[in-house]
Amino acid sequence: MAQVKVKGMSCGHCTASVTQALEALDGVTNVNVTLETGIAQYDEEKPVDPQTVKDAITKIGFEVEE
Repeated sequence: MAQVKVKGMSCGHCTASVTQALEALDGVTNVNVTLETGIAQYDEEKPVDPQTVKDAITKIGFEVEE
C-alpha cells in the first residue's frame, strides 16, 4: 500500500475530494484518506508515477508533503 501526506484538509468534504481525485487515476484502487493524520493510502494495480498522484492532489487545491 502506497501513501502520501496531504496538507490543507480540514473536513470530511476535503477527504472525499482527495479520495475522488485518487480513485480517478488509472491503476489506483482502495483509497483511504484519514483527516486526522492527513495520510492518503492507496493500492496500485500497476505502477503509478508518484508525480501523477501529487499532480492530482495539487490540482484540487491541496499540497503533498515531501
